[in-house]
Amino acid sequence: MLVHSRPARRALHILFLVLFLPVFALPLLVIVAASFASSWSGTLPSGATLKHYQDIAHGEALHALLTSVLTALAASLAALTAGTWAALAAEKLGRRTRRLLDALFLLPVAVPSVVVGLSLLVAFSRPPFLLNGTPQIVILAHTVLVTAFAYQSVTAALTRLDPAYEQSAAGLGARPAYVLWRVKLPLLLPSLTAAAGLCFALSMGELSATMMLYPPDWLPLPVQVFAATDRGALFAGAALAVTLMAATLLVLLGISRIRTKASYR
Repeated sequence: MLVHSRPARRALHILFLVLFLPVFALPLLVIVAASFASSWSGTLPSGATLKHYQDIAHGEALHALLTSVLTALAASLAALTAGTWAALAAEKLGRRTRRLLDALFLLPVAVPSVVVGLSLLVAFSRPPFLLNGTPQIVILAHTVLVTAFAYQSVTAALTRLDPAYEQSAAGLGARPAYVLWRVKLPLLLPSLTAAAGLCFALSMGELSATMMLYPPDWLPLPVQVFAATDRGALFAGAALAVTLMAATLLVLLGISRIRTKASYR
């Protein structure tokens, strides 16, 4: 909605801050403050300390963080590959078949993630597809949960892509494989990097399905955050959560730089 009056715009800005700060910003700031606290002072954390971060540096949290990053990277790469492949294939299909494919990819998102975890636990608990108790089943669960976002992102990018580039390359005698790798995919690179960032962020924070599937030697950081808060160690859990958030933001910042460079190619 366009507002031309300066007082009305100011009122909208104030309304936005009133709604945004309590719902989005303040809870995150409280978590950051709690990660440096040792006690509560009324409704706010107090008693500044670095003990929780020192425990992270010398405990199992770094291994859990590495596990989360490796899981998210593997799941994002697999989801991006599968989602891009499916989106490119769906572009050549009829409308009804495309709708069926859309529904197939959106089904894991439409149901609770704990249901996805249970289904994978049941499906891969017997030979010849025995993955239960392995890191691979965790990566598979994350891939299933985030592929829909990669598929939808690439599908939306394909609808905005000017077909003249592909037609011009084909008219000049380029083979379909050359057109795909040298023309189409480079044009889709900004959308591909955005999809990769979204998949990575979602995988880093996935908990419900992970809780049902993770083996003892493959403990992602969100599970450790849940375990810490469940036993009442709220300040330690806050430090773990801030570590998880910082690692995710750093990777997303790197992906955004790649996306920016791809946009100006």
